[in-house]
Amino acid sequence: MFFRRLVWPLCAVVLAATRLAGEERNAWPFAVEQVKPDQTVESGEYGGPLFFKKTRPDGSEVKGFRPFYLWMKEGNRETNAFLYPFFTWQKEGDYRYFTFFELINFRRHTDSDAQTIRNFDVWPFYFSRDTGDPATSYRALFPIGGTIKNRFGKDRIRFVLFPLYANTEKNGAHTVHAPWPFLRFIDGAGEHGFEFWPLFGHRGRENDYDSRFYLWPLIYRSAKNLSEPEPDVKFGVLPFYSKDTSPGYVNENYLWPFFGTTHRTTPVKYDEIRYFWPFLVQGRGDAKYVNRWGPFYTHSNNKGMDKTWIVWPVFRHVHWDDPGISQDKDSVLFFLYWSLTQRSLTNPNAAPAHKTHVWPLLSSWNNGAGRRQLQIFSPLEVFFPGNEPIRQLYTPLFALYRFEQTAPDASRHSAIFNLVTWKKSPAEKEFHFGPLFSRHISAESSRVTLGLGLLAWQRNADSGRWKFSAFDFHPHAAAAATSP
Repeated sequence: MFFRRLVWPLCAVVLAATRLAGEERNAWPFAVEQVKPDQTVESGEYGGPLFFKKTRPDGSEVKGFRPFYLWMKEGNRETNAFLYPFFTWQKEGDYRYFTFFELINFRRHTDSDAQTIRNFDVWPFYFSRDTGDPATSYRALFPIGGTIKNRFGKDRIRFVLFPLYANTEKNGAHTVHAPWPFLRFIDGAGEHGFEFWPLFGHRGRENDYDSRFYLWPLIYRSAKNLSEPEPDVKFGVLPFYSKDTSPGYVNENYLWPFFGTTHRTTPVKYDEIRYFWPFLVQGRGDAKYVNRWGPFYTHSNNKGMDKTWIVWPVFRHVHWDDPGISQDKDSVLFFLYWSLTQRSLTNPNAAPAHKTHVWPLLSSWNNGAGRRQLQIFSPLEVFFPGNEPIRQLYTPLFALYRFEQTAPDASRHSAIFNLVTWKKSPAEKEFHFGPLFSRHISAESSRVTLGLGLLAWQRNADSGRWKFSAFDFHPHAAAAATSP
């Protein structure tokens, strides 16, 4: 609403006198627009980098007021954000969603049975779901009382004056906490047990599992798959000794967790020895390899994920293969330097793609097919990869310099939030110093303007002569007048 009532009309007045030839209208700091040959606006920034709008090639739209407000539309999905990440609205068809920092959440949608479902949460105090059916609806006010269904890994959670009483249900088994977490009573679906945490506890189900602990977590023993010839067993008297066994697997620790061994024969072979874990680890196997002399050097390979650490956490290199793509990632101190390189496995001659962050100085990107980007400064991209609201609202506020290449012979530079821009393509070249000075060169003509066209010089390619004009705000008309 603010855009329509104030900003767009103001910018329209400024740009009315700046219909420059080419693809850019630069009336900085009021407006800088990129236009198509039919003079429709493809993207624009207004008030420096503060107000913006953009239409992408796929038809999606984005506009906003940095860093306060963002509006995005992609197909039928419309997203609004205010003071992101605090307030976010989203709608698509009959789907509605609102969140305040993931603490207050509202969601409404219609399921496959044309039933309207409403969820409303205020973390961690209030949880509700309304489906119109009491069997699947619930309300809970924490810690006073209520019921929660099919959430938090449980089929049902009921509580009254938590932690005095709570009852959780999973696959027909009930666990009563009275009070939580000290007393637990387990019953139902063949399960049984009693726990007085942390002193002792026992729970189990015949021919399925049996679990016991004493002075948790110091002494424990648990067994699963009791109906099998060789069940899975975990036993520990910490910190002195622990042992985990299952078919084809033995893991033992002495003075846990410092010394230990692992021996696996199925489904793959693997043997590991640990001394003063996590510093000295040696492991060899069919699908896993570890050679760690921490913190100085570590090399491991686990199911094709190859990692090397040098003076942890200073330098890390990771290599892995995805379907058709070979990937290499390097980092220094996790984020001070971060680089990802992708190479085609199906076309080894193809140029690699790169993405690099040197925090907080710059971020660069190269898709290997002629498209490149570079921004100085860039303090947020390395922490929020793929976060579109951050990329639209916050990243441009730090862009003192930006370079974008859309093809090998088409590029654009901008500095100081579009105060200075220069662009080239096979058809034309442009340079703008805000509204003070502009130059546009194409095969048909050359044009130099001062003050948005207060003074202008234009040369037609056929005549080769420069023509001076004053108050020349309509270069298309001027070009037509000078044509032979």
